[in-house]
Amino acid sequence: MTRFILALILVGASMNDALAQSPLASKLAQLSQDFYTTQRLPGLAVGVLIDSQVVYRAGFGTTRLGGGKPITPSTLFHMASITKPFVATAVVQLSNAGKVDLDASVTRYVPYFRMKDSRASSITVRQLLTHTAGMPDVTDYRWNYPEYDEQSLERWIRGLADSALIAAPSERWQYSNIAFELLADLVAKVSGESFEDYVQKRILTPLAMRKSTLLMTDIDSSLMAWGHRRASPGPFAIAAYYPYNRRHAGSSTLHSNVDDMLRWARANLQRGALDGVRILPDQAYDQLWKEQHDMLPAMRRAGGNRPDVERMGVGLSWFLETRGGTRYVSHGGGDHGFRTDLLLAPDQRVAVVVMTNSEAGPSQLSRALIEAVLADRAAVRRN
Repeated sequence: MTRFILALILVGASMNDALAQSPLASKLAQLSQDFYTTQRLPGLAVGVLIDSQVVYRAGFGTTRLGGGKPITPSTLFHMASITKPFVATAVVQLSNAGKVDLDASVTRYVPYFRMKDSRASSITVRQLLTHTAGMPDVTDYRWNYPEYDEQSLERWIRGLADSALIAAPSERWQYSNIAFELLADLVAKVSGESFEDYVQKRILTPLAMRKSTLLMTDIDSSLMAWGHRRASPGPFAIAAYYPYNRRHAGSSTLHSNVDDMLRWARANLQRGALDGVRILPDQAYDQLWKEQHDMLPAMRRAGGNRPDVERMGVGLSWFLETRGGTRYVSHGGGDHGFRTDLLLAPDQRVAVVVMTNSEAGPSQLSRALIEAVLADRAAVRRN
C-alpha cells in the first residue's frame, strides 16, 4: 500500500498548489480513490482537462501485481479501441487532401479487398467509419501468436476473402474491429507508408504525444502496465497474453499515457489545433462529430431504457450522446487485460481520460468525474 500512496503524493506534488487544494480537485481525487478501492483494481490512471488546463492527473496502484512499479500519469497502457478515432483522423486527413472520397467504395483504395459475399464490393469508406458496413468482427485476435511484420495487415485483409458480411451495407449498425483494420490498410495504401508510420508522422509527433506509439517495438518497456484478468469469482491475476498483434493495429494497438491522451483531448476540443500545430481543419469536426447513424432506437429495443439520454449516435468513429442537455463525444476501449475510456464535453471544453490495467470498465468513473466538473462549473455560474 505504501507504494500506492507514494504514487499519489508524487503526482499531487506536480499540480498547481491552488488547484491541488481546491474543492473540485479534492472531489476528483476522492471519486478516483473510491473507484480504485471499491473495484480492487491492480492499477488506475486518471486525467481531467478543463479549458485546455490539466486540473487533475493521478496514478493509483501498480503496473503489475506482485512486483510492478507505481502507476503514474506517465505509465503506458494498451489503449485498445481508443485507437479508432486516430484511424478516423488519418482517413479524414487524406480526405481533406483530396486523396480519399468518404463515399467511394473502399475497393477503390484497397483493390484486393474481397469477401465471399458479393455485397462487400459496395462498402464505402464512410460505412466502415460508422460501423454500418455490415462487416463481421474478429473472433480470434491471436494475441498468443502475434505478428510483428509490416505485411501482416495486408495478409489479414486479403484473408477476409473467405468471410461473409453479417448484414447488407448501410442496413444496420454493428460494431466491427475488422472495419477499422481495413481502414488502416486504406491509410497505408493511399499514403504509401505503413499505417503506424503515417499516424506517427501526421498525428502523434505533431501533437508531441512523445510516449505514444502503435508499434510494440517502439514502446518504452519500463513504462508499461501489464494486463490483468479476474477469475470469477476471485482476485485479479496477470493476464496470460499481452494484447498485441500488428494485424490489428487499426482497431487496437495504440499505447499511450494520461499526459499524452490529455494532449489528444486538447487537440480535439480545439478542433484539430494544439500549440500552434494543426492536424485537421476546424470544419473537419463537422464531419467527425456529425451523427451518421441514430443508435437510440436500437438501444431502447434492446432494453436499454435510459430516460436521461436524449440522443445517442455515432459519428466518424466517435460515439455521440446527449444527456441532461449536455453533448458528449467519446470512445472507450477494451482488450485482454485492459479497459480505457476517453470522454469529452466539447461545448464545455472538458475532457476526462481513465485507464485500467484490468477488465473493470472505467466508464462509471469517467462519467462521475466529468459530471463533477460540470456541476462545479454550474455552481460557480450560479454564484
